[in-house]
Amino acid sequence: MGVVIESVVWEPNPLLYLLLFFSSFISIFLLPYFSNNSNRTTTFFDLGIPASFLRFQRSFLFVYSMASVMEGLESVFGEFESGYYGVSREQIVVSLSVGSAAALLIGTFLGILSDAIGQKKVCVLFCILHLFVAIWKRVTMHPSAWVASTCLSLASSIFSFGFETWMVTEHEKLGHRQDLLSDTFWLMAFSESASLIGSQVLANWLVGSNAEKNIFFPSTGVVILAMMGIIYISREWKESPPSTLIDGSKMSLYACILGDERIRLLAWAQACLHLSVTVFWLLWAPTLVADGREVHLGMIYPCFLGARMLGSTAVPWFLSRPSPFQTEDYLLYAFVTVGLVLSIVAYDYQEIGVLMTLFCLFHACVGLILPSLARLRTMYVPNELRGGMISLSLAPANAAILFFLIQRGYYRNLGNAEFMAFAAFGLFTAAGCMHMLKQGGKQPRQNWHKFYHSSDTDLIEMREEKKGKEEILGLSKLRMQ
Repeated sequence: MGVVIESVVWEPNPLLYLLLFFSSFISIFLLPYFSNNSNRTTTFFDLGIPASFLRFQRSFLFVYSMASVMEGLESVFGEFESGYYGVSREQIVVSLSVGSAAALLIGTFLGILSDAIGQKKVCVLFCILHLFVAIWKRVTMHPSAWVASTCLSLASSIFSFGFETWMVTEHEKLGHRQDLLSDTFWLMAFSESASLIGSQVLANWLVGSNAEKNIFFPSTGVVILAMMGIIYISREWKESPPSTLIDGSKMSLYACILGDERIRLLAWAQACLHLSVTVFWLLWAPTLVADGREVHLGMIYPCFLGARMLGSTAVPWFLSRPSPFQTEDYLLYAFVTVGLVLSIVAYDYQEIGVLMTLFCLFHACVGLILPSLARLRTMYVPNELRGGMISLSLAPANAAILFFLIQRGYYRNLGNAEFMAFAAFGLFTAAGCMHMLKQGGKQPRQNWHKFYHSSDTDLIEMREEKKGKEEILGLSKLRMQ
């Protein structure tokens, strides 16, 4: 008589969902009652906020949430499509490699382009790229992996800088208080995570139990959202014309800013964070199912995003009262924490419960880091060059990701542990950047802003002065003759 061994599929405790989500909302609702600083940033639920700012903020968060849902549908449901159609491992590696190459070779310069033509046009391009891929999936059963990966990677690159840059620029031009800007940053991180969870729920509802019949419904949802985004951005968004500089002075200003050590430190920290988050999403599933462990991955995904939501709600608590700790201080500890998490995972085999705890801690710290880095960018980087600086800072991370995919996917020279350890090392260097950033002091962003806007006038005055000197010199020569 044979012995039947039943395998148990591991799932997180349902109480974990309640703990994460209720903790997030309790953190938001209790914040006004524990704030001791009258000048602190107000929360989304506070009274006394100017109505014009609330309209602006809610309009932006609505568009940003739609964009996040589109990103989530293409990423989460894309994995399901690959498994449903039986896409091989080699094909997945090719698709990821092509996407990384597109993000490196083209996406790096999209931020500079957006600073020149305006963020509104680039955000419309984001919706068009998603619309193109979704329609292609509806028309053809197996769209080209090269074209789809390229379009979606470029859309993700735009998502990383376009919406934030537009919001910050218009926030300042509309004359809203600067302390309200920090609120929008953490609400962006919060709404993005909530929208990604919503995209998973939407995809599951659209597909239902009959995947063969309803496999195209999520693509239809992307088409609808993309068209709504294009119409809303084109009609409702207001954007001031981008400032223009003459004779390549904008590129000279880019070179001048890149010479600022503090901006280089901030860019490197952003690159290390982008690398670590990408490494996590590439390797979290293989890590959990190592040694043949059976895990319900779809039930775990919301836990990570719930932890990120909770982490983002911690940002206003740090800003709610006077403190000797600066933004760089808690960013330093957050980077060290996420670096230790990846180091532990890369070093040795862990049980699923331990991995879940570590991964949730990782995402809680990421939720804290993302809006905090955005706040530092506002302090150091001029708004008119913000998109270009963000896209340029992601280039080293995209290059490292492409290198890993080639070495791991094709040549098999590197393992998952090595790449995760490399990402952890990058996070430790990012913590060092935060320490150096604090030690170096702060240069007000307004100095760069004034320099930027005065560049046209300065160049014209220099030309007139030079022309006047040449005329005087010419008259002197004529008199001598």
